Amino acid sequence: MNAIQLIHPLAETYADLITEQANPLLQLIDYTTSTTHAQPHMLSGHVQGRFLSFISQLLRPANILEIGTFTGYSALCLAEGLTENGTLHTIELRENDAEIAQQNFSASKHKNQIHLHIGNAIDIIPTLNKSWDLVFIDADKTGYIHYYDLIVPMLNKNGLIIADNVLFHGQVLEEPLKGKNAKAIDAFNKHVANDNRVEQVLLTIRDGLLLIKKK
Repeated sequence: MNAIQLIHPLAETYADLITEQANPLLQLIDYTTSTTHAQPHMLSGHVQGRFLSFISQLLRPANILEIGTFTGYSALCLAEGLTENGTLHTIELRENDAEIAQQNFSASKHKNQIHLHIGNAIDIIPTLNKSWDLVFIDADKTGYIHYYDLIVPMLNKNGLIIADNVLFHGQVLEEPLKGKNAKAIDAFNKHVANDNRVEQVLLTIRDGLLLIKKK
């Protein structure tokens, strides 16, 4: 897979240095995932994780939805902003990753607020019967438009959707676009940009984050 260097490595190192450190559990998950998982690049990482926590703490959401749990790092970051009785529902398709995530959740003070679902998000989301204050999409790229169209009607007033990997390793900048994932992400970005129900801003944090809220 080809990738364009989007951010100068020194800038990334400096951002990592200046950004507040994560708690010991998150640091352990980051280290363990990076050293033992076959796809460690899928972890949100320190700076993006602190950003997710920061946004969640500002919003103080009662209901959070995450599509794509991986090893649980981003869910635990998002959970830091939950209200006292708030809940976070996270969905993971792969059973092995879900098992690791559940172990990590069990070690967290938010363990009773996090509900892990294993399976296809398109099937699971309608069964949750929730309206959402904060949604994080970080799953299969070809499914982003489907997830987005399902979620927007369920988004509360002032609710926020955050979509990850919207630069897809810089491949959305290439001409012509190559690969189904780059094409899917480009289509998703343009789908959101053309949706008059929402407004959005694309941030060049890590692999790109698209912040979306209803007008």
